[in-house]
Amino acid sequence: MPATLTNDDVLIGGAGRPSEPPRGGDGGDGATGNPTTPRRAYFTVLALGLAGIMMFFMALASAFIVRKGVGADWRALELPLVLWFNTLVLVVSSMTIEVARKQFAAGKVDSFRGWWALTTGLGLAFLGGQYLAWGELAASGIFLATNPSSSFFYVFTAAHAVHIVGGLTALGYVAARGIEHHRRRQGLAADLAAVYWHFMDGLWVFLFLLLFLGR
Repeated sequence: MPATLTNDDVLIGGAGRPSEPPRGGDGGDGATGNPTTPRRAYFTVLALGLAGIMMFFMALASAFIVRKGVGADWRALELPLVLWFNTLVLVVSSMTIEVARKQFAAGKVDSFRGWWALTTGLGLAFLGGQYLAWGELAASGIFLATNPSSSFFYVFTAAHAVHIVGGLTALGYVAARGIEHHRRRQGLAADLAAVYWHFMDGLWVFLFLLLFLGR
């Protein structure tokens, strides 16, 4: 008995013929034919994470302002001078990571790696400077429980340092992956790491000004 076409056969392009596989998303390799997560989805998740971090530090900042206003035991804290150097280092690192991204976009692999490594080195220098600041205060007899002002200083700087470690981990991940991987992914990991790093830079400038002006 001869085969006959049904309406369903016509709609799907013919009986027994497999449908066309889905194409890749915005952030993946479309040549594989496998569905991938769009780039914008990664940035949405990052934005939500950064919003949570911002809320955490804003809550601490609010507590800092309220505690300073209601407590008669508050004593002004002399900030270590190394914090000025640390701030400059972190601001410069935001510049170097942008240069690295531009070098990647231009296809200059060696230059990208150099600038990316420099950014990582500046991040490590910032952490080293924070450690020196804590050591300077400890040598002066100022610890976490010495005064409410010193308590907030240690909490602010330690919490930010933990997030900087997270940023350095992301920088290290990008450096460890092959350049061809980043090309296939259109520099997605590098872009995400750079956005996070800029956020940490801006957050530190805010915290530093809060600690300096709110003494």
